[in-house]
Amino acid sequence: MDVKSSQVTGNAALHYAAWQLSRRGWNVLMTARNSKGSDLYCANDAETVFFGVQSKGLAKRDPVGLGGSLDNLRSDWWIITIKAKTDAPVCYIMTLEEVKALCHRSDPAKTINGKVSMWLQPTAYDRPEFREAWHRFGVVAEADLAAPA
Repeated sequence: MDVKSSQVTGNAALHYAAWQLSRRGWNVLMTARNSKGSDLYCANDAETVFFGVQSKGLAKRDPVGLGGSLDNLRSDWWIITIKAKTDAPVCYIMTLEEVKALCHRSDPAKTINGKVSMWLQPTAYDRPEFREAWHRFGVVAEADLAAPA
């Protein structure tokens, strides 16, 4: 896949995730693309709850690259969107701890450059407990929406 196509896929996934979170009552701010850290920052209306989201967009059910060190992963939440540019994207909602616990690590002895790389296999994120699990964000947002103005 060429770079431009993967950028568009990533953008589609990012905007879809922002839309899903916004319609559930979260105030969503997109950060500059390709910067370190979260892609989205979310807050409730009372500004008492804040969290960062890492968005990963894929054209199909592929592994998700995590880089060479888990220490560089910062976002509280991860949203992995497959089929990002279709009319039926599918999202997997994971915590940072789940991403770290389920990642696969390469054996440096078996790589060409001797470096470690980490990724999530599709079988790690494509699980019923993560699939379209928007409810994991919804408890606080629903309480905020029900509060009198």
